[in-house]
Amino acid sequence: MSQIKNKLQVALSKLREGQAVMAACTAHPLAIEAVLEHAEKHRIPALIEATANQVNQFGGYTGMVPSDFVAYIKKLSKGRNCEVILGGDHLGPLVWRGLPEAQAMDNAVTLIEQYVLSGFTKIHIDTSMRLGDDPPVLSNEVIAARAALLCKKAEAVVDPENPPVYIVGSEVPIPGGAEHEEEGISVTRPEDFLATVETFRLAFGESGLQSAWERVVAVVVQPGVEFGDDQIFEYDRGRAEKLTASLKPLAPLVFEGHSTDYQTPEKLQEMAEDGIAIQKVGPALTFAVREALFAFCEMEKWLVPENKRSRFMEILEEVMMDKPANWNNHYHGDPDQLAFKRRFSLSDRARYYMTDARIEKAVSVLLNNINSNKPPISLLSQYMPLQYNYLREGRISLTAEDLVKSRVTDCIDTYPIT
Repeated sequence: MSQIKNKLQVALSKLREGQAVMAACTAHPLAIEAVLEHAEKHRIPALIEATANQVNQFGGYTGMVPSDFVAYIKKLSKGRNCEVILGGDHLGPLVWRGLPEAQAMDNAVTLIEQYVLSGFTKIHIDTSMRLGDDPPVLSNEVIAARAALLCKKAEAVVDPENPPVYIVGSEVPIPGGAEHEEEGISVTRPEDFLATVETFRLAFGESGLQSAWERVVAVVVQPGVEFGDDQIFEYDRGRAEKLTASLKPLAPLVFEGHSTDYQTPEKLQEMAEDGIAIQKVGPALTFAVREALFAFCEMEKWLVPENKRSRFMEILEEVMMDKPANWNNHYHGDPDQLAFKRRFSLSDRARYYMTDARIEKAVSVLLNNINSNKPPISLLSQYMPLQYNYLREGRISLTAEDLVKSRVTDCIDTYPIT
């Protein structure tokens, strides 16, 4: 192992049995602040990630390039007493998978270089997707060779005093949850996991990347967890037993689990015990933000004259209808079903719209309305009963921001990370 230890390597080495590192993949400021506050309180690092479709050299759906995201996180974390680890997720040709290989991989090279140069030190290389001129099925060798190419480009620009760690593999759906309701989730076969590790090891070695291979800390597998619009596949350690057993001889390598959103605390604990030591969560965090904002809209009806209300729920629907690209290939059903999913789907495609100027303005009005018209505790009990209890116990204050962050913390607290 390299002499210089990456912060994530150190965090993983300090985990006690049954603990994990939570990877928060979100760009929402209140969700990020909740993650930072939790990390500060429990004296653990905050691992915050951006995906390739969220942040890339063309702006992604947040409008941020990698250096913008780094500056954004630094601003939110200023003055906080906690370490922040920045991760890049699904870095590769994902966003450009419809293009020919040469063009898609050129874009992927620029993407990974910008992430590394900007200071991201956890890099998930994902080259598993078919590109525009690929055959129907990609071999492990092609996937690994493309990953090695991207890793070599990344290594050429790393800070030798703070080299990144790498995560490989991607036996999961595209970021954000399943696109269709499914009957079941196939667990990665042990032989496929082991073949992936060996193929990647050889490809890295052939590319002169032995030092980088020593910093591969995790492999993404499918342990049988996923979620859809209104469907959660819970972890079944019995089904995953052969897979998790195959990891043990490869220690300190761990599994990274994606789409762990909405798993119960007991299931997340079992996953951590079984070697799924990096647990990625994204939509569940912004789902919690949205729940809190919708609760505020209900409170507004009792606290604020109609002409001064935020109309956040209505404006969100208007914007999503005006710009359907981020949901219309993911939600399916008749008009009523689609309207329901735009508001309440566990996949939370609404998160893609939070940086729209109309929505930002509506949220600002909504938060100001709640702060200026403090909801009576009876109203808080009706629409946010857990936060009502926390307020009574003196754990939070009666501000809109604290109420939202508290709802997000309810999600964070399900993870075995303290």
